[in-house]
Amino acid sequence: MGIFQPFRAIGYITSSVPFSVQRLGTETFVTVSVGKSWQIYNCAKLNLVLVGPQLPKKIRALASYRDYTFAAYGNSIGIFKRAHQVATWNSHNAKVNSLLLFGEHILSVDTDGNIFMWAFKGIDQNLAPIGQISLEEKFSPSCIMHPDTYLNKVLIGSQEGSLQLWNISTKTKIFEFKGWKSSISCFVSSPALDVVAIGCTDGKIHVHNLRYDEEIVTFTHSSRGAVTALSFSTDGQPLLASGGSSGVISIWNLEKRRLQSVIREAHDCSVTSLHFFANEPVLMSASADNSVKMWIFDTSDGDPRLLRFRSGHSAPPLCIRFYANGRHILSAGQDRAFRLFSVIQDQQSRELSQRHVSKRAKKLRLKFTDSLKQNSQLRSVSAVLKHAFKSEIRERDWCNVVTCHMDTAQAYVWRLQNFVLGEHILTPSPEHQTPIRACAISACGNFAVIGTAGGWIERFNLQSGISRGSYVDMLEKRSCAHDGEVVGVVCDSTNTLMISAGYNGDIKVWDFKGRELKSRWDVGCAVVKIVYHRSNGLLATVADDLVIRLYDVVAQRLVRKFEGHGDRITDACFSEDGKWLLSSSMDGTLRIWDVILARQIDAIDVGVSITALSLSPNMDVLATTHVDQNGIYLWVNQAMFSGASAADSYGSGKDILSIKLPSVSSIEVSSKDDIDCDVKPIVSNSQFQDTTTCVSHLDQQIPDLVTLSLLPKSQWQGLINLDVIKARNKPIEPPKKPEKVPFFLPSIPSLSGEILFKASEPTNEDKGIQTTDELEKSRRKPDNLASQFLQFLHSSAEMNNFLGFTDYLKSLSLSTLDMEFRMLQIIDDDDDAQEAEKRPELYSIELLLDYFIQEISCRNNYEFIQALVRLFLKIHGETIRRQSKIQEKARKLLEVHCRVWQRLDGLLQSGRCKLTFLSNSQF
Repeated sequence: MGIFQPFRAIGYITSSVPFSVQRLGTETFVTVSVGKSWQIYNCAKLNLVLVGPQLPKKIRALASYRDYTFAAYGNSIGIFKRAHQVATWNSHNAKVNSLLLFGEHILSVDTDGNIFMWAFKGIDQNLAPIGQISLEEKFSPSCIMHPDTYLNKVLIGSQEGSLQLWNISTKTKIFEFKGWKSSISCFVSSPALDVVAIGCTDGKIHVHNLRYDEEIVTFTHSSRGAVTALSFSTDGQPLLASGGSSGVISIWNLEKRRLQSVIREAHDCSVTSLHFFANEPVLMSASADNSVKMWIFDTSDGDPRLLRFRSGHSAPPLCIRFYANGRHILSAGQDRAFRLFSVIQDQQSRELSQRHVSKRAKKLRLKFTDSLKQNSQLRSVSAVLKHAFKSEIRERDWCNVVTCHMDTAQAYVWRLQNFVLGEHILTPSPEHQTPIRACAISACGNFAVIGTAGGWIERFNLQSGISRGSYVDMLEKRSCAHDGEVVGVVCDSTNTLMISAGYNGDIKVWDFKGRELKSRWDVGCAVVKIVYHRSNGLLATVADDLVIRLYDVVAQRLVRKFEGHGDRITDACFSEDGKWLLSSSMDGTLRIWDVILARQIDAIDVGVSITALSLSPNMDVLATTHVDQNGIYLWVNQAMFSGASAADSYGSGKDILSIKLPSVSSIEVSSKDDIDCDVKPIVSNSQFQDTTTCVSHLDQQIPDLVTLSLLPKSQWQGLINLDVIKARNKPIEPPKKPEKVPFFLPSIPSLSGEILFKASEPTNEDKGIQTTDELEKSRRKPDNLASQFLQFLHSSAEMNNFLGFTDYLKSLSLSTLDMEFRMLQIIDDDDDAQEAEKRPELYSIELLLDYFIQEISCRNNYEFIQALVRLFLKIHGETIRRQSKIQEKARKLLEVHCRVWQRLDGLLQSGRCKLTFLSNSQF
């Protein structure tokens, strides 16, 4: 078992597969594909409603009908009811490209030209198709559609440019349209009868009448590329929306037969789907750039405006950092976007605004012209973000994030309180206009330090954006900090030191305020990255020789050296407590190094090169990004959620565990054809032993630990006030006897509610001869142990392990617990004290005292056991006073309780005194 286990992937909105829209009641839902899984959004606010399970292969087509979702992956089609897969269709011998909802049937088209017809009503009884059509060899289907009012007929488009109209019921071809000598990429039926719009790969849109085989009008995209999506408006406006492979959405006026408006920057990639909502001026679009957008036509000039959207990275992110105590992740990458992702709620994820150039020009009182777009004060962030540094101290005061970008000589500041780009652009000295390679923010949040490719290091004030001096080494040939490229700058926790690293391997320590060089040392090879932990003062350097070196900055000496990566190290980070160092590599491995033990404690191989990683401040979640993956993958720290806290339980250190990347959904579907929904997870004996070992190991690690039961406060406090609760809930009227009492088999009364039938009594011949010990034991035990409470108690006492008995007590209600304790009461003990000692109830009371002594000694479930002891003494206090045999155990219980409480009370009083002293102190 590794330290980090897959949790889930975030940042995936949609893929290149067209979405499926359906209306249920007054709400509209859209089903989108995200790789090997699918998601359902409510179109009212585009909030996530449902996530499907993980499939063996990538989804190629989608269809939906009420609670059912149909997903084609590979040669198979999965049928899902809500989020559970109920069946799989496997009759295709080639990859399925298209799915069409056709009444109560589904039509599937594969790459070989075979069309299968499936009935999804009564899926459990029949998994075979009810019909099949084989198309001609020279006809390669590209899309399929059902024209409105055409009964049992579908229209099929081909890559050769022709169209065919088929009758599905008779399996005959009715008519073939010659086409326009260009591959057909999409078509859609119009509100007018017999009219369809056909999009071709040459960029033309043909509005065609099927009945008369006549072309009504032809539109041509101004941008190059194919027409990839079409949709007609149904709210009364004669509009046709078309999307192209360049990401442009064009709106055509059918009455005037001309272009009405163009949304040029609608998407960054090809538009995969367009859909006008029924009787609404709202258009929804999806693209391969990982975004879904909704546009509304409510302006005076008829142009659409963006209503709402959900988007993620359209290109793989290269830099990620946790923010806001681990609740959010800052990410940026090759798509030139700076985003904030929420780990808890996907709706809070957003892109940081870079502000419109014209608005910034007006605010700066500059005339907006095309030439001013190149002005450094107005330029938006158009380069790939390479490095980011954040500080949460000054979030409410001024900009608290600094970013440097690839081949850009300026650093940009961001204000996360408003999620916008800051007013100031940090530009180094004009004499050293080279791209910025590194940036850092001081511990106080007032200053930013940037390093350039020319070896120049300069300090800026974040509030004003004014330069506050540069760091210059007089021993260098040039007047700069390093002879070569600056690969990293960091500041300590007290604003005393600033550490910088050059690509040539020189590490320099500067006085932060005086900007004077204090010390330097050489690593011995080229350095590509440095990571600094402010609490313990350790500096980790990543070199070209695939070795990670740890230096004590104060002592200026090498303290640790980690080797093991087989390819270029891409990123590294310290844990919040400084005990772990995590590193990633292009070989697809993630390694965890123990700084104290100076060895590797875990390594996993995910199969995909890791480009960046970040560990949350709470050390519970690890985020990674990978090559050719647009999402952010989250891993959970098993040590935070289980009892295994020692390094020995993670693995053998040098062994590399192969683990798959986290999926969008935590549910995975087996690749087998038959899916058994009744399979239950089985915990192996070895896993149970491992868990027991981990728990016992935890007890040995912290012997004085006092644990709580994690029960609701009302459950254990109700035991104390049970009399008040009973008086409040006392029935007003007595229970009435039913008129017709049904016949019942003779059963044993039980408090658990389960029906226990009386067993036939054994005859005298079947009774064996019992020994004296057995007679004494049976005499002291209650007859047949009818109560499950007593069965758990006696069996736990025999094994000297009350763990199961405690779990059973936690599951009981307050009234049941009270009744079980009262069933052990000795009421007639005044008659004969000697006879009372032989009562089986007295033996059970002794076992309960033993149970309390052991649990309080172990300090487990402390508040729950205290409530049980109070209820026990309230009921059996008089019995303990009268019976001298159990008084000794009661005294032992008192001694154990006093010893544990005195230590706990001392710790509480100590913490209270310190808190009172600090709160009254004047700083």
